[in-house]
Amino acid sequence: MNDLPQQIDVLIIGAGAAGLMCAAVAGQRGRSVLVLDHANKVGKKILMSGGGRCNFTNMYTSPENFYSENPHFCKSALARYTQWDFIALVEKHGIPYHEKTLGQLFCDNKSKDIVDLLLAECRAAKAQIRTRCSIESVQPQDTGYLVETSLGTVRCKSLVIATGGLSIPTMGATGFGYDVARQFGLRIVPTRAALVPFTQHKRQLQRQQDLPGSALPVTASCGEGSFHEQMLFTHRGLSGPAVLQVSSHWREGEAVSFDLAPDRDLAEWLAQQRTEKPDAHLHTVLCGLWSKKLVHHFLTDKGIESRPLKQFSSPELAEIGAKLQTWELVPAGTEGYRTAEVTLGGVDTDAISSRTMECKTHPGLYFIGEVLDVTGWLGGYNFQWAWSSAHAAGEVV
Repeated sequence: MNDLPQQIDVLIIGAGAAGLMCAAVAGQRGRSVLVLDHANKVGKKILMSGGGRCNFTNMYTSPENFYSENPHFCKSALARYTQWDFIALVEKHGIPYHEKTLGQLFCDNKSKDIVDLLLAECRAAKAQIRTRCSIESVQPQDTGYLVETSLGTVRCKSLVIATGGLSIPTMGATGFGYDVARQFGLRIVPTRAALVPFTQHKRQLQRQQDLPGSALPVTASCGEGSFHEQMLFTHRGLSGPAVLQVSSHWREGEAVSFDLAPDRDLAEWLAQQRTEKPDAHLHTVLCGLWSKKLVHHFLTDKGIESRPLKQFSSPELAEIGAKLQTWELVPAGTEGYRTAEVTLGGVDTDAISSRTMECKTHPGLYFIGEVLDVTGWLGGYNFQWAWSSAHAAGEVV
């Protein structure tokens, strides 16, 4: 059905997490709601998230888990619609879920459960949804907005931009939301890919050619960011939760520091191993920490010869421990928006009400979700921002 209502209370552009949530909340208030999306189906990013199981929130969500030029902006929305509110909604729909690690909540079955939840809420709220609909122009009117689309013209009292950022263009991501913001004179905080794997220089990759698929726990640090999680070697460079997290702090040309044995002092540990197992070879005891493949690489890369521990002096073991403990790397770059989970930067929050998500200079124009300059850590935080900001707008549009 391609015919669009000519007049609607609330028009939401973007049928992702934030857009669908906002539609449900607004519709439940008795508002007539229409959601438009240029993609062929709704919730594409939800469907592919969390390895297909959707990390839909985090039990430990707090404002400290978000980046923004204004770190206070997210506080109001997060406080008024919390992770516990969304968890209650998940439970209301009978969706089984589990905590994977660090408060990260995933569906037991598949991400589609969350999309189905949102669609069920939209149906109950009588919110209409149209896909394969591109937006051709947005014009302010005396009361509301006139939106020209590929399926017809719609007038609305409230216009909600829920189009996300630039991440994963194969999922349909575009800069449309930023274009609308610029049209209405709003500043865009410079954007860049975040929660994204690092790439490495060709020479480094050649030295690591046997490592793709190998993983180990590390503490990755750059600037003010430090994260203790898994690191994964890939054919292009480095990935895994620790790398994705620290990528939000990295700038081109900067070094990233990896503590490869984050729960111990390697120099002290090696000295203890020499006391307990003097005849054991260095590579043998290190295999208690890392895989054989990683041990071989680390020793070879640092030019360290393996021999029985009793043959090393205390200063030699201390030096070996220091060499193996820390790896400093200047990445070649990142994989960019192609694989980035989110976009850092976005619509300047100074122009937006933190209580309602409404543009301060253009009544009836709202921005929610990733399009705003609010970006969460890895682990369900960005979905919670989608739910919270969408709920804030849905209560007032």
